[in-house]
Amino acid sequence: MKKVFTGVRLRRLREERGLTQAALARVLEISPSYLNQIEQNQRPLTVAVLLRISSVLGVDVQRFSDDDEGRLVAELRDVLGDAGLAAAVGESVSLAEIREIAGQMPALARTLLILDRRRREVEERLEVYAARLGEERGALPAAPMPYEEVRDFFYARHNHIASLDERAERCFDAWALASDDVGRGLVERLRTTHGIRVAVAAGGERGDDGQDFVPLRAFDAARGVLDLSPLLGAGQRAFQMATQLALLEAGDEIERLVAEGGFLGEEARVLARIGLANYFAGALILPYGRFLAAAEALAYDVDRLGRRFGVGFETICHRLSTLQRQQARGVPFIFVRVDRAGNISKRQSATDFHFSRAGGTCPLWSVYEAFVRPGQIVTQLAAMPDGRSYLWIARTVVHQGGGWGSPAKTFAVGLGCDLRHASRLVYARGLPLDDPEARTPIGAGCKVCDRPACAQRAFPPLGSRLAADPDRSHFEPYAAAGGAGNGRAA
Repeated sequence: MKKVFTGVRLRRLREERGLTQAALARVLEISPSYLNQIEQNQRPLTVAVLLRISSVLGVDVQRFSDDDEGRLVAELRDVLGDAGLAAAVGESVSLAEIREIAGQMPALARTLLILDRRRREVEERLEVYAARLGEERGALPAAPMPYEEVRDFFYARHNHIASLDERAERCFDAWALASDDVGRGLVERLRTTHGIRVAVAAGGERGDDGQDFVPLRAFDAARGVLDLSPLLGAGQRAFQMATQLALLEAGDEIERLVAEGGFLGEEARVLARIGLANYFAGALILPYGRFLAAAEALAYDVDRLGRRFGVGFETICHRLSTLQRQQARGVPFIFVRVDRAGNISKRQSATDFHFSRAGGTCPLWSVYEAFVRPGQIVTQLAAMPDGRSYLWIARTVVHQGGGWGSPAKTFAVGLGCDLRHASRLVYARGLPLDDPEARTPIGAGCKVCDRPACAQRAFPPLGSRLAADPDRSHFEPYAAAGGAGNGRAA
């Protein structure tokens, strides 16, 4: 078992509770000297002491987990690895120092990330003001777009909104919904409680751009009608009705969460309301307890879960990435949706997998191979530069816009988990989980990946010095000084 040194976190917990070392040692039934050694990182935190802390003080053991450490390390490297920052300070921050901050002082690490985000926001405002004055300030980092703010809101909560999840599950029971025909119950709830009639709108008319005039969901409060597109399947109609019910019945909780999010503008707040309503909808049609039990029983087989609950591949994958309720956790998944050009339109993580802010994703990632094998589930054992390994599955999904000649959207949906959870998944059967050589070396993105000798590298890593030599050429581009490359592609 990996030794866990969490002295700073334990000392902070003790100070929050107003306890002396002697008092906490007495409560934990250990000697004050032993507690002092733990707080000074001279002794690791054992499982027995950790369980005692959880039992006596009512603290979630996740507080002492290192699951967040990998994510914090990667994000801090994005911030502290900037070459300009290193030049200003006179030296770069080492990986060892970053790991120490992330592991021992996670609150400080998160504060640094927030300060960096605010710095970028201020620079964006300066750029706007300079443009208004007709001045050129050069290329400055942009502040987060509204959709990025919302994405970060869910990402910071590990894609689990406990209050909405619990409320949706209570509603499922109170409304006497049935998983095999949830749509019927939602129609009845809208009709009897809110006086809203559900109608499937007439389709087929298209504008000059080929788009169907009928939106997927359109609520007319004055008429008391919720129009749904005829292009939607039964599961999709249920999701749209559940989204409308979220706005009607959980609006107070959604507004509280939006206020808590501290979004910068109204556009971000509107997008957050939509995202939270969609979250409630997914939790309502796939209630936590029932869905988790089915997922475990079916070894997380996405297709079988889809047939059982009557929804599509993407909906199941997204819901699987939210199952992080305390005392009833599912496999912590990473969920991602990309297009052929590598644009990530959805990304959420219940684990420590880091998505880079400084450039694209890794071309060696199996999610891109899914486009080559449409409709088939592609599996991959992948190793990150920090030593963590993952099992990934990916498959294409197509959203049709109508009949022949109508536009369609094609994405690859990826679902990944840490390799230590892989044995719980049906997709791990027959894979060499214990063989490091079977794992594809991937990274979060070229600019933050320091993996040496990668032939697929598109950019040099941030803050690195290249081994540039005009008299030598190698297969691997952008090698760091001391490596095999030369700073240019062969």
